[in-house]
Amino acid sequence: MVAAEEWQQARDELLKAEKEATRTLDALAAQRRRLPMVKFDNGYTFDTPAGSKTLLDLFEGRDQLVIYQFMDIGRDAYCPGCTGFTNNVPPAALAMLADRGITWVTVSNMPLAQIEAYKTKMGWTLPFVSSHGTPFAEDCGAGGGFMLSVFLRDGEDVYRTYNTTSRGVDRLVFVHSILDLTPYGRQEDWEDSPPGWPQHPTYG
Repeated sequence: MVAAEEWQQARDELLKAEKEATRTLDALAAQRRRLPMVKFDNGYTFDTPAGSKTLLDLFEGRDQLVIYQFMDIGRDAYCPGCTGFTNNVPPAALAMLADRGITWVTVSNMPLAQIEAYKTKMGWTLPFVSSHGTPFAEDCGAGGGFMLSVFLRDGEDVYRTYNTTSRGVDRLVFVHSILDLTPYGRQEDWEDSPPGWPQHPTYG
C-alpha cells in the first residue's frame, strides 16, 4: 500500500513506457502496410455449409480477407488454444470489419461435419469452412498448427499480404488484453509476476 501521490508518480512513469510501446506498434503497423505482396493460388476448393467454394469466393465480393486457421488435432479432438481464440471473436466485430471491406473466415483441416458439430456445441455463428483434402494449410505455412493470414484481392487475382502465429495471434485476444491490465494478469506460469501472485499452467 502506498499514498495516492506515490501511486500517481509510479503510474506516470508506466504511462511513458506505454506511450512508447504505442508509438512502436504504430510504426510496426505502418511497416506492415508496406510489406510486399505475393500472388497466391486462388484455386483451392473449400467445403462449406453452402457447398464448395474457392479462395476467391471466400472474399464474398470484398477486397480483403482475413483467415484464421484452426488446428486439426484429430477426430473428436479440439485445440484448446484455437477454441479460446475463437470464443474471443464476436459476431458484431465481424460485421464492423465487413463494413470496412474485410471478410473474416475460420478455416480448418477438420472435415466439415466435425467442424459443424463443434460449432453447434460451442454456439458459434462465425463463418467456418474446411480445407480438408487440400494443401492450403501447408501452402500457407501453417502445417498442422494455427495461423492468421491476410489476403488482398485484385479482380480475379489473390495476394497474400501478411501472416502471424503464436504471440502475434495471442495479442488479438480480447480477454488476454484485459487480463494484461489487471493486477494478477493472466495468472499463467510463464508471466513475470510479483512473488506470491497466483499462477497456473497455461492450459492447466
